[in-house]
Amino acid sequence: MPNLLEVQNLNVDIEKKHVLDGVNLCVNAGETHVLMGPNGAGKSTLGYTIMGNPRYTVSEGKIFFDGEDITEMGADKRAAKGIFLSFQTPLEVPGISLENFIRTAVQQRTGERVKLFQFQKQLKETMKLLHMDESYASRDLNVGFSGGERKKSEILQLLMLNPRLAILDETDSGLDVDAVRTVSKGIEEYQKRQNGALIIITHSTKILESLKVDKTHILVKGKIIKEGDGSLVEKINESGFEQFLANS
Repeated sequence: MPNLLEVQNLNVDIEKKHVLDGVNLCVNAGETHVLMGPNGAGKSTLGYTIMGNPRYTVSEGKIFFDGEDITEMGADKRAAKGIFLSFQTPLEVPGISLENFIRTAVQQRTGERVKLFQFQKQLKETMKLLHMDESYASRDLNVGFSGGERKKSEILQLLMLNPRLAILDETDSGLDVDAVRTVSKGIEEYQKRQNGALIIITHSTKILESLKVDKTHILVKGKIIKEGDGSLVEKINESGFEQFLANS
């Protein structure tokens, strides 16, 4: 069977600036990969490029999803195939409620009409898991939400959409200890679903403490300079990135 995600020799430019240089990455179904590195290393760029953000130009290399070349595919089609990206700073969307946004996204993801009662029941159960007040479901998407509630909203979408590959970009940034714990619990719930794969982009290791990590990648100056299993996270925790930068 092919890898769920395979990135081959990926070179990416944004506004004529070269930001990724020969990145290779393979993710299998059910695996959790962690992508770490200093600021400006290209971590978010890799996430956005896998998702198909048109601002990022692939100058060389290929992206395969479930064996299919998606390098030139639009973001909407990638989403329909089961790729999900959470944002560092989730956007406000006035005029559409959180509930309606998720219900529409689920219908587009599955191609099937969503049964309202069943959907609302699942939504309430998932919001309870994330300690979200049910009133947020009827509020405009992220409008007036605190930073923590916006991040919970992203994890709520993750659990409701149940994508095949989820890319979480700095989901833990700006969160207090309790919010990190809640978000981590939501990610852990997603991990229990056997075929879901994760790429977690993060500076901090706090969100990883209760999660099973299969592979860790360190990205510096647009290149993956070190790879390992979950124990590599502990080495970064102990000594930071300096030990790897000298050889980059």
